[in-house]
Amino acid sequence: MNLFGKKLPPVASIVIWLILWEIIGRSNVIFIIPPFSSALSAIPDIIKVSTFGEDLWLSLRSFLVGLGLSLCIGIPVGVLMGRFQKVDEMLGMWVNIFISAPISALVPIIMVIFGIGDRTVTVTVFMFSIWTVILDTRAGVRHINYSLVEMARVFGAAPFEVYYKIIFWAALPEILVGLKLAIIRGVRGVIVGQLLLAVSGLGRLFLTYSEYFLMDKFFALLIFILAFAWGLSAVVGLLERRVEKYAKGR
Repeated sequence: MNLFGKKLPPVASIVIWLILWEIIGRSNVIFIIPPFSSALSAIPDIIKVSTFGEDLWLSLRSFLVGLGLSLCIGIPVGVLMGRFQKVDEMLGMWVNIFISAPISALVPIIMVIFGIGDRTVTVTVFMFSIWTVILDTRAGVRHINYSLVEMARVFGAAPFEVYYKIIFWAALPEILVGLKLAIIRGVRGVIVGQLLLAVSGLGRLFLTYSEYFLMDKFFALLIFILAFAWGLSAVVGLLERRVEKYAKGR
């Protein structure tokens, strides 16, 4: 970020937006937006709520299971699409449709199929996150130098060894990019699913705070969730930088 000809660190843009948030909140221009300082000071209050631990665990469990399923299914599908043109032609159109489709509109259909409960939220997280995993894995496999694969075959590598020792590690940087995007979309899927169900988890707290116009707590919960998603993405980003050496020799 550049400001008045000087290069500022990326965190400076966040600081500027938080200052603007504080100014808008204190000016009462938009009554539903509290000052950032009020939202920040309300975080201990929402953590002290008796049901917060249970709601957090329900949301976290649905998020982890949905994200895990998207990785377990999305990575193999992405590898197959990257390796085989027929598979790519057969599935590519559907993947592109679902990644651009409003998944939120499908939640009522998912609710009819899986009922009102954690399974619906888990499937919602899965539907939000799997498509980025598939597309980035496919892109990573497409960028592999296939002379590495041929070399492995010449030295007698079994098909499983080719996929595990060559293709997976060479495509890992792009897979981690897909994981970062899947984390962000998965967090959104948890909240969207629980908001529409309105029976459990952090989505229920969002709905409660908005209905009673407890906007400081509403934004405090939003800050808490954004911090969680950003922290998890930062961990994956650190891992991504550590495996960049695999991208150089592909």
